[in-house]
Amino acid sequence: MVTETDEVARALDEAAECWPAERHSRSRLLLRLIEEGHRALREERQRAIDERRSAIDETSGMLTGVYGKDYLERLREDWPA
Repeated sequence: MVTETDEVARALDEAAECWPAERHSRSRLLLRLIEEGHRALREERQRAIDERRSAIDETSGMLTGVYGKDYLERLREDWPA
């Protein structure tokens, strides 16, 4: 059960413009909005994953060779025992 607030009513009215074949059924419009919202969430999540992977690919290996093999040992020499 969903209460048709003003905001929900506006969303359903706009959905009826997008899907005129469903305009006679507010419940079908609501289901379409839910499906479209879910699809949009999945696409946004995938877009974020793709952007992260791209950033990793772009920066991968950028610091190769900057630190020598004994870098950590030399760094730790300054640490208190």
